[in-house]
Parts: sequence; structure tokens; C-alpha cells
Amino acid sequence: MKSFCPNVSFLLLFTLVLTSFVYSEAQKCRPNGRIRGKKAPPGQCNKENDSDCCVQGKLYTTYECSPSVSTNTKAYLTINSFEKGGDGGGPSECDNQYHSDDTPVVALSTGWFNHRSRCLNNIKISANGRSVVAKVVDECDSTKGCDEDHDYQPPCPNNIVDASKAVWKALGVPEGQWGGLDITWSDV
Repeated sequence: MKSFCPNVSFLLLFTLVLTSFVYSEAQKCRPNGRIRGKKAPPGQCNKENDSDCCVQGKLYTTYECSPSVSTNTKAYLTINSFEKGGDGGGPSECDNQYHSDDTPVVALSTGWFNHRSRCLNNIKISANGRSVVAKVVDECDSTKGCDEDHDYQPPCPNNIVDASKAVWKALGVPEGQWGGLDITWSDV
């Protein structure tokens, strides 16, 4: 009986590795476009919580997707006020209501918000050796921005969990460090 040809073995291994690479690349979320920034009319961009205002002419990347969700989805936590007059803009998308900064609520990037499928569901957020359960009440729009509907703020990146002050407190982050934090999250 003849032994298996080394060239065939190499070709088979190469094909397997290539297929695996192509599959993993297909799982990644890629930008779907860009929008050009518009300058907000005077007093129209709320800078609470160090929010960014769009820069006239700057190109901002947009996404329709977010990274895949797992039991430990990596994300970036930002801070938002869901109260009336807060930097979140209008009422929350899921229930058309405002929410107290003392309530653990979040907005998720467009892909994770998934056409409202996570509306009013809880997610578990972990960081600093602590965890908190928060309710999804809004979308952090990754497809649009720099307009009145989005408080003249740029589109969200595709990996954002935008959280109320209550979430930051529950995670034990000192108030002077609120604004951006690497976290993991999962559906509850």
C-alpha cells in the first residue's frame, strides 16, 4: 500500500486553513459607508458627558453591523444621560420615554440593537471585577449622525454600550474616570 503523498497533505492542510481564515473574516463587521460632518447650529450640540460634536467636512465611518455576540462580548462603555434635556437627545427608542440617570439603562450600537430585538431586555455588563444588569432602552446609531435627530453628534462606533450613570456607579468606576471603559457584556 502506498503512503499518502506529502503534496496532497500540504494542499489539504492549506485549503483547510484558508477556508477557516475566509470564514473568520466573513464574521467580522466591516464599515458600510461614511457621512460628512455638518456643523451644528449654535447651541444645538449637547456637550454633556464630554460628547463630541460633528466637525464640518470631516468624514465619519458608519456601520450596519457589530461584532458577534457571545457570553463575553467585548465592547467599549461610554456614558450617556437618558434624561429629558440630557446628551441622549430625544426619548428612548424602545419605549419613547426618558430614564433617570439613577436607573441602569443602556443604548447599544446598531448591530447589537438589531432592529429593536433587544428592546427592554436586560444585558449583563462586566468590568473592574464587578457586574451590573441594565435594561436596553435605546440605539446608539452607527449608521447616521451629524444631524438634528442625533444631536449633531457623530455616528457611534460599532462596539458601543452607552450607559447611564447608574451603570458606571455599579461597576465601581470613580466618577472622575467616567467616559470610556473596556467591558464585556452578554444577554441575560
